[in-house]
Amino acid sequence: MTTATVAPAKQVQPGAVPPPTEPTQGIPRWVWVLTILAGWIVVWSFTKGTDTLALSGQDQTDFHARLSDRVGTFGDNPVTQGIANFINAIIDSLRGLIATPTPPRPAPTIGWLGVTAVATWVGYAVANWRIALLVAASFLAFGLFGFWEDSIDLLIVTLVSVGFAVVIGFPLAILIALSSTAARVVTLGLDLLQTMPTFVYLIFVVILFGIGAPTAVICTLAYALPPIVRISGFGIRDVSPAAIEATDSLGQTTWQRLVKVQIPMARKTIILGLNQTILAALSMAIIASYINGPGLGKPVLSALTRNDFGAGLVPGLLIVLTGIMLDRTTTAASERSERVARGGGEDPRRRRLVLGALLVPVAVAVWYSRYAIDAANFPATTWGRSTADVANSWMGSITSVLDTVAGKLADLVSYGLLNPMESLLADSPWWLSCAGLLLLGVVIGGRKAIVPTVLCLAVIYQLDLWHDTMVVLNMTLVATLLVMVLGVVFGVWMARRRAVDLALRPLLDGGQTIPAFVYLIPVLALFGPTRFTAIVAAVIYAAPAAIKLVADGVRAVSPEVVEAGRSTGSTTWQEITKVQLPMAKGSLVLATNQGLLYVLAMVVIGGLVGAGALGYDVVFGLANGEYAGKGLAAGLSIVLLGIMIDRVMRSAAERAGAGAPARSGSVRSRGFGGWRRSG
Repeated sequence: MTTATVAPAKQVQPGAVPPPTEPTQGIPRWVWVLTILAGWIVVWSFTKGTDTLALSGQDQTDFHARLSDRVGTFGDNPVTQGIANFINAIIDSLRGLIATPTPPRPAPTIGWLGVTAVATWVGYAVANWRIALLVAASFLAFGLFGFWEDSIDLLIVTLVSVGFAVVIGFPLAILIALSSTAARVVTLGLDLLQTMPTFVYLIFVVILFGIGAPTAVICTLAYALPPIVRISGFGIRDVSPAAIEATDSLGQTTWQRLVKVQIPMARKTIILGLNQTILAALSMAIIASYINGPGLGKPVLSALTRNDFGAGLVPGLLIVLTGIMLDRTTTAASERSERVARGGGEDPRRRRLVLGALLVPVAVAVWYSRYAIDAANFPATTWGRSTADVANSWMGSITSVLDTVAGKLADLVSYGLLNPMESLLADSPWWLSCAGLLLLGVVIGGRKAIVPTVLCLAVIYQLDLWHDTMVVLNMTLVATLLVMVLGVVFGVWMARRRAVDLALRPLLDGGQTIPAFVYLIPVLALFGPTRFTAIVAAVIYAAPAAIKLVADGVRAVSPEVVEAGRSTGSTTWQEITKVQLPMAKGSLVLATNQGLLYVLAMVVIGGLVGAGALGYDVVFGLANGEYAGKGLAAGLSIVLLGIMIDRVMRSAAERAGAGAPARSGSVRSRGFGGWRRSG
């Protein structure tokens, strides 16, 4: 009689994700990936250049023409025109009040001195003296650098958009906090807003509302609405159950519980949602200018088209300064409200007296700015032009020094990665690329990736922009590879050296705050209008998030595990490659996912600087109504490409045991379905 030998069960750590049974189990995934690529290359060598479905920049298919006609029927709607007129009336009245001359007056109703005084008083009223000084310095900088009117226009569009976002978003936040069914429905809509690239729904909005301030406000509203709904809803829903039960025992109604308990206790989170909404609205400044929206985006976009680094740098930095001012003001207001709610802070009676006394000089400044021309229109200065000239000279020196290096780097990436990969992806017959991508998706993401990959590829094929989509996928993959190289190098460095973390983290935070168009200007000056310029800009845009994710993942590796490796005599290199990076595999996968999505978000902007493909199709469709269908199809192709990549990488993260879905809500800031990156 024989006795079967039972192998001991493998120990599973609490909370770990059990490894799924996959058809590739037993053979490393990288072997399958190389096998698929080898087979793809073999078939490609015999079929390249056939059935690529290539379409030139100004060509469109019958499907695109029909889609343009269908989209065009939504125009000339009295409802949308009424909304546009209403928004226009608000913007025009505010601009005439504090920004632009109101004939027959050669100046606004309230001049720059009065506006600065009122803004400074508001800064002190909601926060403190430090914020008041920051506000005053910011407003003075607007005038000293020669962009007073554009800066005030930017603030008007931003604050009007945020006002609408609060009116619409806060009730929705309450709704999703109180109803799980409503949460599912509303979240689906928010995911759609955050998934679709801004330029895509820009086409719809332009068709419905025309161009100008109303369109800028509506696009900014669509972009800025999700943060206040998601964050405020989370804060209201996450109030301590013990506090709710204690007050429920007193017999309060649902409305009383909401008004007297949940909203007051979630005040800090609600203000955080408002903060993120303001920064999201501000980050739309340059895109809004593309449709003739008022603000600082206009001079930045004008400088971008002229490749004038200095002329774009000054207003770009003023956008950043505006973001810092609004961010610090709302943050300080949140902290002060928290102190007051806890009974701290200065004496309320004394503060009211001080605020009342300060209204006197504010009123004098407002009155004086109505009658003195120098207090009404900001005196002309040469600060802006001088700074632009210095910046151009500085950039010219850098360009002359780095021109050779930049050219060699561009050639290395183009000939070493871009061209070979594009030839494989875009020059393969569509059916070969489709099969290769599907097989790679299954190997990387497992069975969960099959359905979304098949559906996305099928719809992309139906949209008649297959070749352009493959070109974009190629640039996205190359840019993501560069992002992950930076992510691993700097992420590991930050995780192992606290001093490096303290030095780099503010720079990474700043990189995530600056609007993409701002740092596109120096990149364009250095590399010229090419697809490599778009890739560099995408890398700069995506790298901060990837670096921080890798750093946090490596830092989270158990110190006991690291110490055990050291006790065996491991070198630093072995410690990093054999212990820390393998143990942080889930964070690496998540960082790759985020890198891909951040890079993909730059596709349309890249189309403005020579990247072509889908980005150019979207921009061209936006500028030419008869090509609106093609632009819309290009935008939807970007969305589908992002969804496919996101689902594959999420599934890969789950297979790696990273618990990516559980963490994604806290670390994802601009994903296909996650929170947007602020600013």
